[in-house]
Amino acid sequence: MSRKISVVLACLVVVLVGCASVAPGIQFSKSRADVAADDDHPRTEIISINSALFRKEKELRDRQVADDLSSLVSTPKPYVVEAGDVLQIVVWDHPEISASMLPAPAFGVQGGAGVAGSPMQPQSGFEVDQSGMLDFPYAGKLKVSGLTSSEIHTMLTTRLAHYLRQPKLSVRLLAYRSKRVYVDGEVKLPGVQAINDLPMTLTEAINRSGGMNPTADQSRITLSRAGKSYAINLPLLVQRGMNPSDILLKNGDVVRVLARDENKIFVSGEVSGPRALPMRNGRLTLNEALGEAGGINPVTGDARQVYVIRRSSSESRVYQLDANSPGALAVAESFELSPKDVVYVAATPLTNWNRTISALIPGALPGAVIAGTPGR
Repeated sequence: MSRKISVVLACLVVVLVGCASVAPGIQFSKSRADVAADDDHPRTEIISINSALFRKEKELRDRQVADDLSSLVSTPKPYVVEAGDVLQIVVWDHPEISASMLPAPAFGVQGGAGVAGSPMQPQSGFEVDQSGMLDFPYAGKLKVSGLTSSEIHTMLTTRLAHYLRQPKLSVRLLAYRSKRVYVDGEVKLPGVQAINDLPMTLTEAINRSGGMNPTADQSRITLSRAGKSYAINLPLLVQRGMNPSDILLKNGDVVRVLARDENKIFVSGEVSGPRALPMRNGRLTLNEALGEAGGINPVTGDARQVYVIRRSSSESRVYQLDANSPGALAVAESFELSPKDVVYVAATPLTNWNRTISALIPGALPGAVIAGTPGR
């Protein structure tokens, strides 16, 4: 009987030694020299999570916030007329030259939404053509694109003074049609927002769209401008003392508010409850992620091998935390995760050994135990 047990155990040892490299699960134990770097499997350095890394990451985040958004902050300027805008020009005591080239808006329709109306309605507006020219009686064609309403007023007064004695007129924007921004994503009224004489700031555009939905992630707002995207984190801006209303939008900008479900953290491996976790206003620490997943499995998890896999547009990074080291919990609480990070807890060597044997020879270990039981 003892000989039979010895044979079974010897077979298990031989199988284990010969097949240790095929243990199930993600393997991080290989050294960098053992991993061949190629296009499909680039070499990735494992970075230790410690207090020095925390300080470095914090400085990098602060610098990125300042650098990325500095170009978006500007001082509001007076509205300038461009092609497509509609002007209302009234020359006092001379109604015959105040007639418009366009019909008035229909009753109940705001002028900013357009100028279409019934031909029977009185004329009311002058449209700036695609060349930026304004055609006005007696004054002729004037280049008005890039000018404010007060500058157009001065220009028209000078031109009309050649035909009228001390002309008095008023100039105002009837319809703002040349500049617009687009707001999309988790807002109540997504769509086009026209830029008018009020400064179109980031907060103004979101408020005009009805505000954010309850599912919106205030920390994940993207602003696309001239082929470049900017990531905006509203809670972080307020925390840094920056007013989001200082971000001034321009014609053609696209603002997208992402949903919280699009920015999850994935916790897997030897934890009590693997799951996908949503971030809370763009913030979730490694300690919080492990806690939400029920912590490291005390039976199968290796606390020395807690990994964070982070994929960026240019490279992948792997961070490792030794949770058995002194102060590990404090470091984990300070290490902030990024959207789409994968937190993985590796299994202990004994767990890998058990799973390998169970996968290769199902029932081998229970059979060895039964064989060694007295009376069998």
